[in-house]
Amino acid sequence: MTGTALTWQQLRDLKRPEFEDAGDGWHEVSGRADADRVRTDKAMTAKLRDTQDSESAKAALARLERLSRNYEYIHTESGLVRTTLNGLAAELADPQRELAQALEEAAGLKFTVHEDASISYPSAVVCDTRIGETGERKVAGGTVRGSARLPLEPHPGLNGEPGFDLNPNPYAAMAQDIADRMARAVRSAAEIDRRYASALRKLKAAAGLDVTEATLKDVASDTAAVRGAAREYLEDDIPSDKSPAARKEWWDGLSEEQRREYLDIAPDLVGNLDGIPSLVRDEANRNYLPVLIDSLERRGGEEAEAMLDGLRGIEEKLGKSTVPPMYLLGIGDEGNGRAIVAYGNPDTSKNVSAYVPGLGTKLDGDFAGGTVQRALDTAIGAQGHDPSSASIVWLGYDAPQSADVMSTGDAERGAPAYNEFMNGLGVTNENKDPHLTAIGHSYGSLTVGTAAQQHGGIPGADDIILLGSPGVGVDKAEDLGVGKDHVYVGAADNDLVTQLPSKQQAGVGFIGAGAGPLGAYLLGDIADQGDDDLYFGKDPASKAFGANRFLVDDGVSILEGGKLSAHSQYFTPSKDEVSADNIALIVAGKPERILMEESR
Repeated sequence: MTGTALTWQQLRDLKRPEFEDAGDGWHEVSGRADADRVRTDKAMTAKLRDTQDSESAKAALARLERLSRNYEYIHTESGLVRTTLNGLAAELADPQRELAQALEEAAGLKFTVHEDASISYPSAVVCDTRIGETGERKVAGGTVRGSARLPLEPHPGLNGEPGFDLNPNPYAAMAQDIADRMARAVRSAAEIDRRYASALRKLKAAAGLDVTEATLKDVASDTAAVRGAAREYLEDDIPSDKSPAARKEWWDGLSEEQRREYLDIAPDLVGNLDGIPSLVRDEANRNYLPVLIDSLERRGGEEAEAMLDGLRGIEEKLGKSTVPPMYLLGIGDEGNGRAIVAYGNPDTSKNVSAYVPGLGTKLDGDFAGGTVQRALDTAIGAQGHDPSSASIVWLGYDAPQSADVMSTGDAERGAPAYNEFMNGLGVTNENKDPHLTAIGHSYGSLTVGTAAQQHGGIPGADDIILLGSPGVGVDKAEDLGVGKDHVYVGAADNDLVTQLPSKQQAGVGFIGAGAGPLGAYLLGDIADQGDDDLYFGKDPASKAFGANRFLVDDGVSILEGGKLSAHSQYFTPSKDEVSADNIALIVAGKPERILMEESR
């Protein structure tokens, strides 16, 4: 179709199945190359490496590794051609259908469609009260040419605009409408054709048989070109606005070829999609990670650099072997950055926890170096009590960074996303009745509390753990939807966040500031009878709230130079072994073994 201007006849006669058949052929080539690569690696390279140690064996290994890279290159490039042809065929369906409908209408009205896409319409008899007794007169037929402009724009001469005569022949407007639709269909098809032709032209192998670093960069460039051309084709079929269960059903119904298109060409479209299996999300996000890093490097700026620190830290961790293994369930550059990291497979583990971090958390070096470690510590601890356990850190929202910590806005925006993620965990988990634990730390506990107040509560949650909480937006544990006996609270006595003044205390205390600190405190205490309210509601560690308060280390007080260390050590065995083990026991479904502490 390329090379000359696309005509309506070419679009009409286009046989899209031929593109699909060609795509199938390239898919077969891609599959054979991948099978040959696996055979080379396993049946030849591995055996030679394990049994031989001579110089000739080393030379043979080098040649086999080169052959393996060649097969990998053929596999990838053939797959890109396949996706390009499939995308071209799929996207041309709409303009071809629109053209066919227009031609069918023209034939039904006995209009003549000419080779140059102009349309001739016949004469007609119209009513005209200005002539004779019959009031009828014959008006001549004519010929119109189509315009490819948008349908919302008026067509000169057909809508009675000033300066134009309205053609009295009713066929004129009909013919013009058909001609315009034909022109728009051809223009749309030509744009699609140009886009995919540009991508295809890039898919040319370099001379020689060796896959060098330059060749690998060429693969990345080719993939980006195909992604740009085929993104709309791939995105259209994703049930983004459906439930996680519907998304899983969609994914399960795809062929292996279709799945590979998403994973290889547009991994960002499925990597963050709740309801898609964890192994798939992990592969997609690992594929997308270097693309996102490259995009942020080109963007530059302070925010991009912070996200790059986080992504590079995650990339480094992914390159290391851990027990339990690490899974990357989500990444993105929206807001302050997105990252969802699991230790242990959330789909095969019976016990799964999802921890929401709080104030100051964003995708940066601290997140990759410290926050992610909390999920690993919890997973290791939980697996010590039940090997079928996994732990997740969920940064799927913008946690407050500074002054906005006193607002509930971030929690309200994050709660629906967290609930959808938890819903997805239940959908993809292979166990009949998985045990899910929602964990909120600091402001993240407010996000969890807000999620629990959404219609239906947190999907699938059996237990809720609140750590270092400034309040969760409800006054009683039973209001969190899992039963008060399944709400657990960790609150260190030296954690100032768990002792923030309530809004009443803060307001009255400010008024009483003129009476000095003691006066402000006394007035604030009067405003909060029982002294068990925090800024976002009842203190979860209080007797009035009614949750299970488990034992934690008191931590170092701020007067002793502890700053906020007591607020950040709940997950860390080296700093608070009792708290970390209590969290692990709850996650592993063995809460009867936790050490308890009296409520405040």
